[in-house]
Amino acid sequence: MWAVCYTATASAQLTIDITRGADKPRRIAVSPFSWAGLARSEPLSDIVRKDLTRSGQFDVYPATQMLSLPTVESEISYFEWRKLGVEYLLVGQVRKKDKTHITYILYDITNQRALFKRRREIRHPNAMRQVAHAVSDHVYEVLTGDRGVFSTHLLYILHCAKSRCPDWGYRLVLADVDGANAKTVLESTQPIVSPNWAPDGKKVAYVSFERRRPEIYIQELATGNRHRLPSFAGLNSAPAWSPEGRRMALVLSKGDNPDIYIMNLVSGELLRVAPHFSIDTEPAWTPDGENIIFTSDRGGTPQLYRVNLRSRKITRLTYKGRYNARATIFPDNSGIVFVHRAQKRFHIAMMNWRPKNMLVLTDTVMDESPSISPNGNMLLYATQRGNRGILVSIPVNGGKSTKLVSLKGDVREPRWSPFLR
Repeated sequence: MWAVCYTATASAQLTIDITRGADKPRRIAVSPFSWAGLARSEPLSDIVRKDLTRSGQFDVYPATQMLSLPTVESEISYFEWRKLGVEYLLVGQVRKKDKTHITYILYDITNQRALFKRRREIRHPNAMRQVAHAVSDHVYEVLTGDRGVFSTHLLYILHCAKSRCPDWGYRLVLADVDGANAKTVLESTQPIVSPNWAPDGKKVAYVSFERRRPEIYIQELATGNRHRLPSFAGLNSAPAWSPEGRRMALVLSKGDNPDIYIMNLVSGELLRVAPHFSIDTEPAWTPDGENIIFTSDRGGTPQLYRVNLRSRKITRLTYKGRYNARATIFPDNSGIVFVHRAQKRFHIAMMNWRPKNMLVLTDTVMDESPSISPNGNMLLYATQRGNRGILVSIPVNGGKSTKLVSLKGDVREPRWSPFLR
């Protein structure tokens, strides 16, 4: 049994647990926004505080410890905020006349000046959370120089044992980046694996076993319409869109060893990449579309390789350890993040191209499925806490560790969306 649906599912919502702080984050305060002309609905300032905290770049001053709650500059005591060690202060007002608007201003406490003032229209009451994430994105970009990712989305697999969820066992879930607004994209009693985003963020691909064998589907998020790619005997798995969105790398066995293929999504034409008698899997495109990085045991143990699609030259990338797999590539093509086994534990590691060095990023156990935020600053991965699968988000360069835990079932295979157009 399977179903395509877009109902918000409370059981798919993720709760958030922030567990570790950054060394030298910027200290910012977000004063509660004032409301005029309409009833207070979403706690906008609370959402902004949580967004900035999760980024790992900010030490957000607790609202409960504020000595005053300014909403305009005339109410700001710069001396008071400096005594509290606050470097930046965000204030805002939500007002309704003929239309609803939010006005928000970021102040530099040290230099006693406004860094920006912005006014946004809120076109629908249900858009309050999206507006709050947009405010967070703006603050983040001004203070860090990088685009914020709070308005992006997550895909993940939610698995629930049959004894607890007799009508379904697997859900493909779409959620805001903070785990809120979770919606079920596909529900099935059979496994769903390997979700992946199209470059425009409007479609997703995944592998479904609903017909009792692995097959690749493409689904439009806005409509729920989906279609199955041409299916072959044996394995059909690991779909990965090319950067321009017209091709897809995938793994087919076609009755033989699994190999990487590239499918033209218009013509259906197949091109076999780096054929070998070993097992090749988990393709990932470099952002320029010129190379594919994949996992292969052609050297005797699972390691990462790169194949240039023009020259067909194959280069081994990893040598440290007997297991390196599941690569994902930084948006600026500066390096990769992957699963690395150290002794009997699986961790998430990072390798830069220049200089070419490897750094283990996580200290949890049984870590898997790393996914990088579209600005390259955050990392999301799946791991185990007790006997439950959870998601963990960490800043790549160190900072707060955030656990996202489902209220029901195990969370697996997270995929961070691209920036939405």
